[in-house]
Amino acid sequence: MGSWPGDFSLDSRMGAACFLLVSGFLSLQLPPSGCQQSSGPVNPFPMPIPGAGLGGQGGELLPHFLLEPDDVFIVKNKPVTLSCKATPATQIYFKCNGEWVHQTDHAIQHSADRSTGLPVMEVRIEISRQQVEKIFGLEEYWCHCVAWSSSGTSKSQKAFIRIAYLRKNFEKEPVSREVSLDQEVTLLCQPPEGIPPAEVEWLKNEDVLDPELDSNLFIGTDHSLILRQARLADTGNYTCVAKNIVARRRSTSAAITVYAVGAPEDVALYVGVVAVAVFLVLLLAVILVCWRRKEGLDADVADSSILTAAFQPVSLKPGKAGQAHLLTIQPDLSTATMTYQGSLCLRQDGANKFQLTNGHLLPPMGPGIPREHSHTLPRLSTQTYFRTLPRGSNNMAYGTFNFLGGRLKIPNTGLSLLIPPDAIPRGKIYEIYLTLHKQEDMRLPLAGCQTLLGPIVSCGPPGVVLTQPVIISMDHCLEPSPENWTVRLKKQSCEGSWEDVLQVDGGSPSHLYYCQLESRSCYLFTEQLGRFALVGESLSMSATKRLKLLLFAPTSCTSLEYSLRVYCITDTQDAMKEVVQLEKQQGGKLLDEPRLLHFKDSYHNLRLSVHDMHSTMWKSKLLASYQEIPFYHIWNGVHDNLHCTFTLERFSLSTCELSCRVWVWQVEGDGQSFNININLNKENRPPEILLDDGGKEAAALVGPSAFKIPFLMRQKIITGLDEPSSHGADWRVLAQKLNLESHLGFLLSKSSPTAMLLNLWEAQNFPNGNLARLAATVAEIGKQDSLMYMMSEAEC
Repeated sequence: MGSWPGDFSLDSRMGAACFLLVSGFLSLQLPPSGCQQSSGPVNPFPMPIPGAGLGGQGGELLPHFLLEPDDVFIVKNKPVTLSCKATPATQIYFKCNGEWVHQTDHAIQHSADRSTGLPVMEVRIEISRQQVEKIFGLEEYWCHCVAWSSSGTSKSQKAFIRIAYLRKNFEKEPVSREVSLDQEVTLLCQPPEGIPPAEVEWLKNEDVLDPELDSNLFIGTDHSLILRQARLADTGNYTCVAKNIVARRRSTSAAITVYAVGAPEDVALYVGVVAVAVFLVLLLAVILVCWRRKEGLDADVADSSILTAAFQPVSLKPGKAGQAHLLTIQPDLSTATMTYQGSLCLRQDGANKFQLTNGHLLPPMGPGIPREHSHTLPRLSTQTYFRTLPRGSNNMAYGTFNFLGGRLKIPNTGLSLLIPPDAIPRGKIYEIYLTLHKQEDMRLPLAGCQTLLGPIVSCGPPGVVLTQPVIISMDHCLEPSPENWTVRLKKQSCEGSWEDVLQVDGGSPSHLYYCQLESRSCYLFTEQLGRFALVGESLSMSATKRLKLLLFAPTSCTSLEYSLRVYCITDTQDAMKEVVQLEKQQGGKLLDEPRLLHFKDSYHNLRLSVHDMHSTMWKSKLLASYQEIPFYHIWNGVHDNLHCTFTLERFSLSTCELSCRVWVWQVEGDGQSFNININLNKENRPPEILLDDGGKEAAALVGPSAFKIPFLMRQKIITGLDEPSSHGADWRVLAQKLNLESHLGFLLSKSSPTAMLLNLWEAQNFPNGNLARLAATVAEIGKQDSLMYMMSEAEC
């Protein structure tokens, strides 16, 4: 307690208590001893004494309050203070949620009213966050004070104590728009949930908007910003800002563009558009005539109609004698007994023609040993280790690949490996594997605020020769925020030590590695196969990881006991898959939809509790009011399948209805709850967990079937965009349209930047990507440079 001026002595009250023992006022109502039960007969409160210390009119007045406690909010971990003052008063104490606050927790000051001479008592207590959290989810925490005089008692008003917070996500955010002059514009904003409710202000280009100074602006009761009549000067970026005593949140910015209808510049623009359209029609007519004159199509020639035809399949006609033919169906390279007849000759690699003749495509291969066709790899120091990888594991995929490339995928884990065309040198054939490791088996060293953000993955064998990067796609649980995180890519060396090889976003560029970090996935470009892990280091207590909460229970119950299991796992598909498989083996069923929880680097544990059970039918066998998962068990990310079990007991086997609520929350952080209403005698159909990555597709795809973009179209785009163009219609424009313009340094270091962009598009969009949208994007770039549409006389 802080120091207060005045007399803090309890002598007068202890003397009053002794007087009661003598005078026999034992029948008076006494306050109880506080929240904790006392084992002895000593009452920690002095008893009210009729007439004591009042004098004059003391016996004729009830206490009245000069100061009453007010509602307060607890911010972070700072306790709050409640104060109360009454006159005339011989005693004054606080009562919170129906329980007397212990005497030792009060700070009391005695004084006298200068005008009346009546005694005045002022009391102060402190309320901590932990006290309020003890009743989390049950009811609100409140306190009032009670004052005594010789005439009786008086109660103050109730003061409610609430934990202040402000969620991160806006319920509604403003959306970018293009509007005409004088049009009314409404920008929506519904701030995040918070206590106390957030106040809202609007920014335009980072300047605060004040409707009092601009009559054209109006902010509605729903916090929407209304521009009554759009002006050219209203063009700008608008941001909704929500703030309370805890935090300040910003919505995404909305770009408002105001244009004037019928201005002279628009007329010129329309004329230009019409001229371009006429030119394109004529150009397409010429191309169509050239195409009809052709009797066949060479392997590396694709007419430009593919650019504007949304990548429709090309029909190949039989060519003249002596011409090389494209095979419309590629062989399955994963089968060693496949025979391949005919020959394949690509014009762009005329000096090193690769010919496959009749016979077996691949020699017999031992498990886990990398092989080449016609060449032998040098013996690797780690070969013995990688040979021990289990075949047939549901956390492993493998296949055999050549220069045509392909894809490996571990179903329902979000983990895949893209091997682009020509990444493997021509004339070589490799058996490549992709493996997902248990985090606790790898013993990845983490220090300080570091945390594992996703699975540990291996692809290999290490030491294979690649001519361009492959792409590893994997999930992560990071809430991206440059000011809160430093993210690094770690790679395990042959000796077993882990080394930083790349700092993601903001670090020094690397010609061997590159990471494209998106909201839920990471795409790793690497020219060296091996074992990788994505590790984050938090820079502030605002850094958060995504957790997925899953509630499971037995499918049937024949005993008095019934168990609820709450899993708190990283929000990645591989972690979800492992829990689902584990519960399937144990006969568990999912009771409710998974919940998402943002876990902060605040050093606070995760708490779990059960509430609102029918006390006459059920009881919890948990001795404490809640369970906890330690902060570091969650934060470092190396513990698999973290969960808490709540064992409930019904008083009778005839009880079949269970209704309760399970709360999961982090102290000073996010919280989620599950509402349970089940019948133990019925087979309730559990909610299905739909993983983003379907499990029906093959683990290995080889050749053209592994790619969305047809091979001929890919080559045409690369040829058209790799070379710098005076019109600016090159790969830089494609990078900008794919939101990758901030990574030009990495792309410039590669022989074909366009190929890198198309490879990333394949990794992001296979198998359900919108090929027509990509075609339209490339066609739009092509309009800036008519050379992309022009065909040589030989091609015609």
